Amino acid sequence: MAVDVREVTERVREQSWFVNAITNEIGKVIVGQRYMIDRLLVGLLADGHVLVEGVPGLAKTTAVRCLADAVKLKFQRIQFTPDLLPADLIGTLIYNLKTGEFTTRKGPIFANIILADEINRAPAKVQSALLEAMQERQVTIGENTFRLDQPFLVMATQNPIEQEGTYPLPEAQVDRFMLKLKVTYPNRQEERQIMERIEVGRTFTIQPVIAPEDIVRARETVNQIYIDDKIKDYIVDIVLATREPKTYGLDLENLIQYGASPRASIYLKHAGRAYAFLQGRGYVTPQDIKSIGMDVLRHRIIVTYEAEAEEITSEDIVQRVFDGVEVP
Repeated sequence: MAVDVREVTERVREQSWFVNAITNEIGKVIVGQRYMIDRLLVGLLADGHVLVEGVPGLAKTTAVRCLADAVKLKFQRIQFTPDLLPADLIGTLIYNLKTGEFTTRKGPIFANIILADEINRAPAKVQSALLEAMQERQVTIGENTFRLDQPFLVMATQNPIEQEGTYPLPEAQVDRFMLKLKVTYPNRQEERQIMERIEVGRTFTIQPVIAPEDIVRARETVNQIYIDDKIKDYIVDIVLATREPKTYGLDLENLIQYGASPRASIYLKHAGRAYAFLQGRGYVTPQDIKSIGMDVLRHRIIVTYEAEAEEITSEDIVQRVFDGVEVP
């Protein structure tokens, strides 16, 4: 097995050259936000979607657009509004008076990278129109089903400070996002760099670094990254500790209403592999799971009213779980 791990590590090092290239290319436009860029790459490599929460002006839209340009992927930005209809998202059937037949007009969902901007501003029926595309990688219009091109990534944003006129995302949809990121303000040095760099009328051009087929090939390598049985058991223990905390000696039963779903263990494994790929390794370590775990779990744990009264968040609970579960 050690020989196989060395072979996979060598393959990872050969194929992960584009990680720094993409990061440097995006860095021409965006100052800082390395955390968000790394997690977008994790989502792209692990074939998972990303939900980003942050106040306006933190370069969320710019980051995903730059990523699409750097990988030569088709990009579509969809501004979610209260009057948006499902047909505006996935497309619809148009009646042709001359032929007397219906023809399919595809919507903006038919792209490689979708930015669902302010997803919580649209009603539930529009949000649910994304479910089939996100889970099955296909869209049904009328009687016809269309496969979506690969790679396919949905990055959705929501504003945490303005809740008037918004619709909470249903748990079924939130669970389909592999990662939920919380993007914060830049530090003082980064703020100064942003101020100096941005000039009126000045534009930056992102040069393509790799092609979409390179991402598909990298995904195959990511799926071959070695995960020891002890790491797999560690992932299962973490997820079960959110459902049965007393079994693991954690006093959290009165704070957790619902624990993480089985998707959490699946996504922890996939995201852990992608994170190891970014580090240039052909194997997953417990620290990889810890590093990516908060982003995988924070939106999958529903806290009780008691926890809310004590101002204990799902992130606090995830941290207690990681502190309490034995590391292999």
